[in-house]
Amino acid sequence: MSTGKRGPACGSQPLRSLIVGAGAAGAMVAAELASRPETGHVVVGFLDDDESKLGATIAGAPVLGRINDLAGIASRHGADQIIIAIPSARGRTVRDVVRLCEEAGRPFKIVPGVWEIILGDVQISQIREVQLDDLLGRETVKLDAEEMTGYLKGRRVLVTGAGGSIGSELARLVSSFEPGRLVLLGRGENSIYEIDQELGLDHPKLDRVPVIGSVRDETALELLFREHRPEVVLHAAAHKHVPLMEFYPDEAIKNNVTGTRKLIDAAARYGVDRLVMLSTDKAVRPRGVMGASKRLAELLLLDATRAGCPTKLIAVRFGNVLGSRGSVVPMFRQQIALGGPVTVTHPDVTRYFMTIREAAMLVLEAGFMGQGGEIFVLDMGDPIRIAELAEHLVRLSGLEPGRDIKIRYRGLRPGEKLHEELWCADEVLSKTRHDKVMMLQSEPPEAGTDHRSAVARLEALAERGDRDGIMSELRLIFPDMPRRGDDEEEPSGL
Repeated sequence: MSTGKRGPACGSQPLRSLIVGAGAAGAMVAAELASRPETGHVVVGFLDDDESKLGATIAGAPVLGRINDLAGIASRHGADQIIIAIPSARGRTVRDVVRLCEEAGRPFKIVPGVWEIILGDVQISQIREVQLDDLLGRETVKLDAEEMTGYLKGRRVLVTGAGGSIGSELARLVSSFEPGRLVLLGRGENSIYEIDQELGLDHPKLDRVPVIGSVRDETALELLFREHRPEVVLHAAAHKHVPLMEFYPDEAIKNNVTGTRKLIDAAARYGVDRLVMLSTDKAVRPRGVMGASKRLAELLLLDATRAGCPTKLIAVRFGNVLGSRGSVVPMFRQQIALGGPVTVTHPDVTRYFMTIREAAMLVLEAGFMGQGGEIFVLDMGDPIRIAELAEHLVRLSGLEPGRDIKIRYRGLRPGEKLHEELWCADEVLSKTRHDKVMMLQSEPPEAGTDHRSAVARLEALAERGDRDGIMSELRLIFPDMPRRGDDEEEPSGL
C-alpha cells in the first residue's frame, strides 16, 4: 500500500483528513488546516486512546474513537488520508499506526518531531510523508552546548575512521564546538577528502588536518601524535562487517585489536586526556570474529586503566546505526529500486537501531562523563524485526511486499546472531545523569583471562596469516563462539 500522494482538493471535493492523536500536536494540525480553507483540507475528526478525550470536540472536530478502530472510522466518515500527530510516540506506536493505515487502505502522513512542535506551530508545509526514522521513534537528543563547548573548545581532537558514517558525524559535531584543531584520520582518501571539504565549507575558520593513514601503522601514529598532540581521541576506526570478518579474522585482529592497542599506547605516551572508543552490541557474548575483536578492544581499555594508564579510556557500546555504510537499509533500498527481491537472513532476526546523529551525540555525551575504565551502554529502545523493517521500506516506496517486491530469507550468515544483546546477564548496569546513557558496573566475565598474552598470540597469528589459529585462540577466550558449520540458529524450512 502506498503512502499515497494527493494534491489539495478543489471545489466540492475536499481532502478529508482523520488525525491520529488528539493532543497538542493534533490540535495544532486541525487549527492550521481550518485556518487555510484555500488548501481544500477538511478534518473529519480525531482518534485517541485517552478515554477522557473520547467524544470531546477539539479545534472544531470530534474525537471519534480509539486508534485501533481506525479502519472502521475512516470508512464510515469517508477519510481520504490519515495524519499521524503523536510526535512523542515511541517507534512501536508509530509502526502500529502505520500498519493500521496500511490495513485500512488509506494514505498517511506525519507531523514533525516533538522539538519542532515545541519551537513553533505546525504548518501544512511541515506535514510530510512518513520516513524510516519515524518508525524508529527515537526522541531527539539535545547536547548541553555549554558543557560540550567547555569540553571541546580550543582542544586538539583526533577522530579515527573520520571518513566513515559515525566518524564523519562525530567530526561534524566536534566542529560546531570550536576545537583548537581537528585531525581527521582515515585510510580512504576519498572519504577523508569529502569530510574535510565539507567541514571547510561549513566551518571555514576551523583548523582541520586531513591525515591518510591507519591506526594499525605504529610509525604513522607516532608521527601524527608527535606533530598534532591530540588531547581528545574519538576512536571510530574499525572493521565492522560481520560475515566478511569471519573469512578474514586476521584483518579483524590487525584493525580492531592491534589498532586499538597501538592507539592506547600512543595516547599514554603523548599525554592524551581521554580516548573514547566506539564499541558494539556484537561484543556481548560474541559469536563472531567482529564481535570478539571489539570485545577484546574493550578489555584492552579496561586492562590499561587497571595498569595505571594516565589517559582516561572509555568505551561506548551500541547497536546498529540506521543508514550507515554496510547496513541493511541502503542494501534494502537498492534491492527495492532494482525490483527486488529484498533479502533478509531470517524471519525472526532482530536488531537494535538508532540514527547516525543520535549515536554520535550520545558518544560525545558518554565521553564527557567518563573518568576512565568505563563501558557505557546506549539506550537503543526496543529491538526491531528486520523482516518488518524490510516490509516498511517497501511500503514507504509505494509498493506492496509480497506482491510488488518479494522478500526472501537466505539464512543467518557466518558470525551472525538471531538476536543481539547490549549487556550480559552477569553485567550490572547503573544509571547516569543522561537518561539514554547507562554504565556497566560489574567486573567483566573474562576478568581472569590474561588478555595481554592472548592479544600477543593473536597478533602473531594475524601477522602470519594463520586464520585457523586465530579462530582456535578466540574460541579459548570466548567459548560461546561456534565452530564454522554450526547451524543451531539457521531458519527452519529454508
